This record gives sequence, C-alpha cells and structure tokens, in this order.
Amino acid sequence: MNVQELINIAKMLVSGDKGLLAMDESTSTCNKRFAALGIPQTEEARRSYREMIVSTPRLGECISGAILYEETIREQKKDGTTFVKALTDGEIIPGIKVDLGAKELAGHPGEKITEGLDGLRERLAEYSHLGARFGKWRAVITIGEDKPSQGCMLANAHALARFAALCQEAGLVPIVEPEVLMNGEHTLEQSFNVTEMILREVFSQLYDQRVILEGMLLKPNMVLPGMSSPLQETVDEVANATVKCLLRAVPAAVPGIVFLSGGQSGELASARLNAMNLRYKSQLPWALTFSFARAIQQPALEIWHGEEVNVLAAQQALYHRASCNNAARRGEYKAEMEGK
Repeated sequence: MNVQELINIAKMLVSGDKGLLAMDESTSTCNKRFAALGIPQTEEARRSYREMIVSTPRLGECISGAILYEETIREQKKDGTTFVKALTDGEIIPGIKVDLGAKELAGHPGEKITEGLDGLRERLAEYSHLGARFGKWRAVITIGEDKPSQGCMLANAHALARFAALCQEAGLVPIVEPEVLMNGEHTLEQSFNVTEMILREVFSQLYDQRVILEGMLLKPNMVLPGMSSPLQETVDEVANATVKCLLRAVPAAVPGIVFLSGGQSGELASARLNAMNLRYKSQLPWALTFSFARAIQQPALEIWHGEEVNVLAAQQALYHRASCNNAARRGEYKAEMEGK
C-alpha cells in the first residue's frame, strides 16, 4: 500500500469541479433498461452502448472517474482499444464495482446484506492489474416499520469497512456507498435520522478496520423524503438537511463526498447538488460532487436506442448532463441550461 498514492488518487477524483460517472450496472440491470426501450439484451449491445459512453468527446472535462462493472472492465472498442485505455486516454480514472449484490439478511425480513468479501483480495489484485485505480461497494438500507434494525446497519457497516481496508491494501481507493433507499413514505426527518445513524456506524467500523480516511471517498444518498411521501420538500430544504446531516457524521479527513442519484431525475439531482454547493461550498471540509448513473445516462440511452446512427446525438446528451453536474459543483447550474 502506498498511502500517498491513495490520497493523491482520492483527491484527483474530486478535483477540478468534476465528478464520477457510474456505469457499473450489472448485466441483469442493464438488460432490464434495454428491454424497457426495445433494445436487444445481448452482450454486443451492452458493449456497443458502453463504447458510446467511453468514446464521448470531451467527457473528461466534466468526469474524473468512471465506475465499471466486471464485464465492462474487460471489454474493448471495435478497434481493439480496451475501455480502460479509452478512459485513461481521456483523462478519466477507471474504477470498478466489486461487491456481488445485496441478498436477504438472515433473521431480518425485508432487509439486505451485501455479499462479496470472500475472495475479494484476489479479485482486487486482478482488477488492479486490469487498470482499476479505485473500487466501490454498495450497501442498501431500507426505511420502514421497525427498519432499519441495528443488526442490519452493523452488518453492512462492517462489510463496507472490511471492503475498504482490502481495497487500500491492494492500492485502490475505496468508495464507500451506504445507500438509504428512497422507496417508501418516510419523511425527510426520518431520512435524516437514518442517514446519520448509518454514517456514524460506518465511520466507527472504518476506524476499527484502520482505513485511511484521507485515501477514501464516501458515496451517500442525499437526505430525501420517500418517493411516496405526501410532503416533498424544496430543493433548498433538501440541501440544508443533507449538509447538516453530513456535518454531524462525516469526518473532515475524508477528501470528498460523491452523491448517488438514487432514482432522482437528472434535473432534480443537479438542482439539489447545486443548492448545496451554492450555499455551503466555502464552509465545508470536503468536496461535494456527484457519482450518478441514470441521472447522467438515461437521456443518452433513450436517444441511442441501440442504433449506430444515433451515437453522436446520444453522446451530446451524455456530455450535456455531465456538464450540468459540473456546473452544479460550482454552484452555477440553472434550469435554463436544460433547454440548450
């Protein structure tokens, strides 16, 4: 482990008002999105779609790193260039999702635990050899009646911390993702309380596992009411609650917080990130940026639609969404940008 290199990579991932592009959808998730649009669910279709993304001109102006999937990190463009090289040539740092997905947590109906620690040390060595410079692990926390349980939070926080320690051992920056899901009728206050609890537990476990906080990034949810909640707070109210929660739970040593979009629309995710940076950027110990998947990709996917003739237009849409979030990092995003 080279501690300074870990710190340098973590800082690079949140520098220059850039953010991360999450393109780590599993094969089943990618196929579901293709099926909804009538796109063939084949390996070649997935490869072509991802080539469209990694070949997008000027993407590195807005995106510092791309989170890949097990299948994706091994893929190549039609000309034989690996996706890893295509990203690196575009000044985008390649990383990879390393968990094996969330499964039912025994003894805790309706709650999940993320699996993938067995054999992770060996997989991380392989991913590093393939060119990855960071890894990501996602845990999911549900708000509901008697949920989340202490057992669920503790099990997931411990797994996140062990993943992070193994990542750093392998020379990869860990991106720690404890996601409080938007599903449900919970209030903004409930989301705040649960998010604070899981973050406190995660950092307690990170300390116990001797993870170097300066050489990691946190990928949390924004503090949001449930999608089915009758009260949906304003952009500014969400920004205020999210920053307040993070200040309570995230140590200043962490260089950056890279929000997941979690099902928000691209426009709303950009607006909320913008409000946080507009109001608080100069007062915060860590960078606030993005690590969005659908909130950046979805318009491009709908335009591409599996057709080669649509690649250029899809790339323009992808770049547009990335540049909107780039502006949100500076606190300069405006709704009028969506009409361009």
